[in-house]
Amino acid sequence: MITTTELAQVLFATGLQPSDESSPFEIREAVDERLCACGGEPARCAAYVAQEAGDHPETYVRRMRWALDAVSGAYALAAA
Repeated sequence: MITTTELAQVLFATGLQPSDESSPFEIREAVDERLCACGGEPARCAAYVAQEAGDHPETYVRRMRWALDAVSGAYALAAA
């Protein structure tokens, strides 16, 4: 089972932006597509996230907070 943190890392690695105001469906779809591109391994996306955190620390926290909130909402709705 993939954790919320892992899902957020996968979302972080997609092209979606907070300003896109994506629907829960669009968020889940983007996560699925990116996870497939990473061979189903969330750790591959985590490596990208770590690189971005090092390269752009000024935007990392804001984007990760958005990703955590976005997947929490998108997957809570899917489970309901």
